[in-house]
Amino acid sequence: MSPLPNVDQHYTGELFRKAIHLCSLSIPIAYYFMTKSTALSILVPLTVFALFFDIARLLLPDINRLFSRLFGWLLRAHERDENRRRLNGATYVLLSACLCIFLFPKLIVITAFSILIISDTLAALIGRKIGKRPFLKKSFEGSAAFFFSAIVVVILTPKASYLPMEYAIGGIAAIVGTVVEASGTGIDDNLSIPLSVGGVMWLLYTIVLPATDLVDFALK
Repeated sequence: MSPLPNVDQHYTGELFRKAIHLCSLSIPIAYYFMTKSTALSILVPLTVFALFFDIARLLLPDINRLFSRLFGWLLRAHERDENRRRLNGATYVLLSACLCIFLFPKLIVITAFSILIISDTLAALIGRKIGKRPFLKKSFEGSAAFFFSAIVVVILTPKASYLPMEYAIGGIAAIVGTVVEASGTGIDDNLSIPLSVGGVMWLLYTIVLPATDLVDFALK
């Protein structure tokens, strides 16, 4: 995320959080080399465990105190707020990965999830550091970082047939992802960004390139 204002005394903490967030790039990279069923057989148990632990943390004060003592420095304010009772970002990442892999063909998952990890990271770091001009609920500078890095992701990620229209589909999805990230919808970015980007890509492939065999790519 790329919130205003420019000065943030917790910027070092954000650097650590985003460094850990970048480790999640291993999910789309690993998924490229495995089947949908294999990926889900790995991710679903991890997600169930994360959800169980996160819910236990929210319901049981002793576990929450232990978690806060060990990992509280990595949590944002809204994740530490006991009144809001929100899952932490890592749980949302795992949940999002499972949903995307279940819903979308592989090449769309790889692009959408890579945009989440790379572009959301750059938007947060640049938006916090130099963000001055507002754009929706975030900063123009952070949103620009999101968009241009998303375009790079679109260029580098695999395509079904490497047709020019596939890059145009990715570009439109990058715009949608930028707007969703900047809008602050109230839904965690780890869910809203890849699901919106993936949904737009899938819809556009269906409309513009209906003959493209996305399922065959997903089974490779």
